Amino acid sequence: MHRVGSAGNTNNSTRPRKEKRLTYVLNDSDDTKHCAGINCLSVLKSAASDGSDYLFTGSRDGKLKRWALADYVSTCSATFESHVDWVNDSVLVGDNVLVSCSSDTTLKTWNALSTGTCTRTLRQHSDYVTCLAAAEKNSNMVASGGLGGEVFIWDIEAAVASAVKCNDVMDNDNSNGINGSGNSIPTRSLRTISSSNSISVHTSQTQGYIPIVAKGHKESVYALAMNEGGTLLVSGGTEKVVRVWDPRSGSKTLKLKGHTDNIRALLLDSTGRFCLSGSSDSMIRLWDLSQQRCLHSYAVHTDSIWALASTSTFSHVYSGGRDFSLYLTDLHTRESVLLCNGEHPILQLALHDNSIWVASTDSSVHRWPGEGGNPQKVFQRGNSFLAGNLSFSRARVSLEGSTPVPVYKQPTLTIPGIPAMVQHEVLNNKRHVLTKDTSGLVKLWEITKGVVVEDYGKVSFEEKKEELFEMVSIPAWFTVDTRLGCLSVHLDTPQCFSAEMYSADLNIVGKPEDDKVNLAQETLKGLLANWLTKRKQRIGTPATANGELLSGKDSATSLSHSQVEVDGSSETDAMVYPPFEFSIVSPPSIITEGTHGGSLRKKITDLDGTEDEKDFPWWCLDCLLNNRLPPRENTKCSFYLHPCEGSSLQILTQGKLSAPRILRIHKVINYVIEKMVLDKPLDSVNSDGNFPPGLAGSQLQHQAVGDGSFRSGFKPWQKIRPSIEILCNNQIFSPEMSLATVRAYIWKKTDDLVLNYRVTQGG
Repeated sequence: MHRVGSAGNTNNSTRPRKEKRLTYVLNDSDDTKHCAGINCLSVLKSAASDGSDYLFTGSRDGKLKRWALADYVSTCSATFESHVDWVNDSVLVGDNVLVSCSSDTTLKTWNALSTGTCTRTLRQHSDYVTCLAAAEKNSNMVASGGLGGEVFIWDIEAAVASAVKCNDVMDNDNSNGINGSGNSIPTRSLRTISSSNSISVHTSQTQGYIPIVAKGHKESVYALAMNEGGTLLVSGGTEKVVRVWDPRSGSKTLKLKGHTDNIRALLLDSTGRFCLSGSSDSMIRLWDLSQQRCLHSYAVHTDSIWALASTSTFSHVYSGGRDFSLYLTDLHTRESVLLCNGEHPILQLALHDNSIWVASTDSSVHRWPGEGGNPQKVFQRGNSFLAGNLSFSRARVSLEGSTPVPVYKQPTLTIPGIPAMVQHEVLNNKRHVLTKDTSGLVKLWEITKGVVVEDYGKVSFEEKKEELFEMVSIPAWFTVDTRLGCLSVHLDTPQCFSAEMYSADLNIVGKPEDDKVNLAQETLKGLLANWLTKRKQRIGTPATANGELLSGKDSATSLSHSQVEVDGSSETDAMVYPPFEFSIVSPPSIITEGTHGGSLRKKITDLDGTEDEKDFPWWCLDCLLNNRLPPRENTKCSFYLHPCEGSSLQILTQGKLSAPRILRIHKVINYVIEKMVLDKPLDSVNSDGNFPPGLAGSQLQHQAVGDGSFRSGFKPWQKIRPSIEILCNNQIFSPEMSLATVRAYIWKKTDDLVLNYRVTQGG
């Protein structure tokens, strides 16, 4: 796993942001499928003879899914959505508890047989949580490791019991960093182990809960494994050594050296005597922990090993990694066979009866024959080779052309995913985003509605981008990434409120054409329309109203951050306009950074109005509930308006003019005509500035050209109006062009814009 920027991890973000962010993730119409690589697999065997077995998958799209398995078919029976970044690992503990970890720095516990209920969120790691390990016969114990060099051991059952008993003294903010639904998990259930035997006590603001902490690995942890009884734990990572611990006390037992690169996968046998390790040095090593030495090295792969799985007797190991290949190796005879070749690097393996599930950086999961009960059947098919004991031996054999032939050509079952997005471009209109996925399909998304408006098929992304280019300048009011395999749109205050358009340009029927529409404000109203409605029904007050509806601490927070302005008319417009209506068939999910530090991820249709207002950024609530926007910069454009050089036209004004950036040139033309015909604008007052009556242009040093001064319909003087055209840098442009566009694409200077006017030929 590579260290990359996170969409949801706020604890370690390097973004220079003071305020909390709101993100919405655009989902595909088929939400039963993953849309990014699969990082983890867990199999749950049915206790009933006629019951269905389940496969749990965790993806880089931030979701987990439960699949009901039949012989040749799989059905998605639940989606678990709460993590705000990659799901990196998962384990099953007890009868029906699923534990997952994520790059959002949290662990979450779920009712594995529910429709997707998250029962706990465990916050203790300081960085991405990369791996988990569970003790099969001790259903209480789960270990977690991460990039922060920490390894924590959680007693899940004791934690839940303590949470119920001590619920009355738990603070709502969960200052110990561990919280959940209804009850909170106390930190007494937590032990931390490290490369040092010194154990320090971690004090917490939460009364009565003292976790045992051992200050960490020096570097990142990528792999963990625990024996059945929970008496032995091994860890590995970028330190290139296998560390052995007693998880019951958190003390270090020993350290095993031998690998020359990062350790990425670990296995322990049921007794805890033997350990298998897979490394980025392309080697598999078998360790005898009782003798504290390496028994064998297996050179099977030609690149990094990222996943291991063993038979129940620990006699054979399945391995996969960066070379796209799945191998089966006899640990005693060193005989190895290539089971299959994939099209993507292998990330995780899970044995299921006589089959093996293979997860990769692709969004699909494949089931291959594994013969886990009798692996010798595979070797009887031939094509085996003897594993070397030096890392370069396999690479040399590969270069010599004697590449093994795979035993199997096709998987017995595939759970298909949706191709992940790998390329995107925000178009100049700042409402459309062009995307390309791993299959080569190019699509056009309208982000203010969350839908695909055009599917261009497999075409050139660059050519389509050029074809869709528009010479228009609108402020960048959002940012976007495809880290989760789909579009994540990020809104940050105050810059998200910088973009406005006229209602006429958005084709909003029934709204005056010169009314300005703030794109972020209307997008927020569309996203949270369901929440506002449910909230109104729950508390019995209007969903939106002018005045202060934020209460207590939130109110003080909003007023102390910045001066706010009431935007729009005195009557709050709660209507969601068509260009901002999000789909309820494939609704987006919102990810919020709340004022209390935690994150919330839910589909917008699942918001029921009971969410704590602390789950939302204060500026978002201020916009929705109070119709107030923060002060915005650069909403005006200053310019000079002069007659063309050599023209006999009068100089209408010598002062600097000011107008909204989105003002169309035809408004400037109307202004010039009015000045020429009447020597002053007809409307003395407008929404953007005052025009004192009787002042000549030479007397007015700084005028404002309003976008509300000239309404549709002919005035008497228009029957004799001259035909005027506006130029900049000797270039004539369309009356529909905005001042911002002229400045960006024609003027191209930091100085105040200079516009010229002249009478057209025959005018």
